[in-house]
Amino acid sequence: MLTDPRDLDAALARSAAAAEALRRIPDGVRAGWLDAIADALDAARDELVPIAQRETHLAEARLVGEVSRTTGQLRMLAAVAREGSYLEAVLDAADPAATPPRPDLRRVLVPVGPVVNFAASNFPFAFSVAGGDTAAALAAGCPVIVKAHSGHRELSRRTAEIVGEALARAGAPDGVFHLAEGREVGTALVAHPVVKAGTFTGSVAGGRALFDIASGRPDPIPFYGELGSVNPVVVAPGADAARDEELAAGLAASFTLGAGQFCTKPGLVFVPEGSRIPELAAASVAAAGPAQLLTESIANAYAGGWDELAAIDGVDVLAVATAGSSGVTPGVVRAPLDTFLAEPRLGEELFGPATVLVTYPDKAGVAAAIRGLEGSLTGTIHAESDEDIAELVSALSDRVGRLLFGGWPTGVAVTWSQHHGGPWPATTSLFTSVGATSVRRFQRPLAFQDAPTSVLPDALKDANPLGIPRRIDGVLTPGAAR
Repeated sequence: MLTDPRDLDAALARSAAAAEALRRIPDGVRAGWLDAIADALDAARDELVPIAQRETHLAEARLVGEVSRTTGQLRMLAAVAREGSYLEAVLDAADPAATPPRPDLRRVLVPVGPVVNFAASNFPFAFSVAGGDTAAALAAGCPVIVKAHSGHRELSRRTAEIVGEALARAGAPDGVFHLAEGREVGTALVAHPVVKAGTFTGSVAGGRALFDIASGRPDPIPFYGELGSVNPVVVAPGADAARDEELAAGLAASFTLGAGQFCTKPGLVFVPEGSRIPELAAASVAAAGPAQLLTESIANAYAGGWDELAAIDGVDVLAVATAGSSGVTPGVVRAPLDTFLAEPRLGEELFGPATVLVTYPDKAGVAAAIRGLEGSLTGTIHAESDEDIAELVSALSDRVGRLLFGGWPTGVAVTWSQHHGGPWPATTSLFTSVGATSVRRFQRPLAFQDAPTSVLPDALKDANPLGIPRRIDGVLTPGAAR
């Protein structure tokens, strides 16, 4: 484990050596490493979950499910590595008659090199030591250095031991995986010349500081930060009239799920003027008992943020959030659209079990308000089948990375089609951190012009020894030789 910046050079030299070795190791072998990690974590679940409960205060059932999500995404990304289309192999034959003449060109995505992954506080398994960022980097062929989160140190250390042992048993080279601790070490990793990319899930302030380090290096590197999201929801008039009680119950369950510590929590909800949803949602959470948040600093930030929110002129407090030694309780406020437009703080994320409901006079007004929002991971529309929602779709599509029609945004499926990202400050890039294409963050294109077959990677050879999908002379070709 790395805890002293003075130890980084030696450790990262091993990471650099591992990066070179990974370029020669077949995808199928590397996929086996991911499967081995998943098997080891599943076997250790009953040991790891109690540690996570003790450190994070999250419920046992939630953590058991999160282990399954973590091992599921490891196995999915192993399948992505085996399938091969993630390499985006393209072959274009030479054409001397073209204008200008075209050489033989072949392009493939290659791993960028060692990656530093900052673990998140709110998902101690799925976005932590062996979480999606680690799995995606390994699937792409990149060594990983995980900077553990201070909110679950014991869990991070034990998980790292399990990951390291699984990799060693599977035959992975030394240097493929490291664990690091401490803020000073974390910032030094982002600045270190061996590191070629970074990931982070956390606050805007913390992510921005690391983003600036990554961008300010003599050799700037990509930094994939997931920083903040209010996840706007719009309830159209027809849906409000038809099922306000159902929508209020769904909202209450979603914004309090995990004590409101999900990055996809619906923190901003637009409802028609006169809607009963604000009062109904507040009534749904009125009897909620206190919940412990992940860390003391998160609890303090929630209490301070709530006090500022509740004190804004024009805001009606419908359910009073409280914070004390026994935990925090949910809060609900309501404000008219004019107040929302005049007060930027109403559109800022408050991490924890609180939500802001904004009443609007017409859909044109709410669409205009949405266009003024900062970027979010998700946007949701609840409407009846005969309602015209084109303007709402247009406004939200410009501000979010995933658009839901019905349902609630908490819960992120791990699939080929998933996109977990969005405009700043939801993320610092255009890429997803969940799903098959999350590996793309850790790859770069490399083109070969008029190269002899002997130096081509297998993905670009005419015979297609890997049997992977490729685009040949403009035609997508599944698993065939040229």
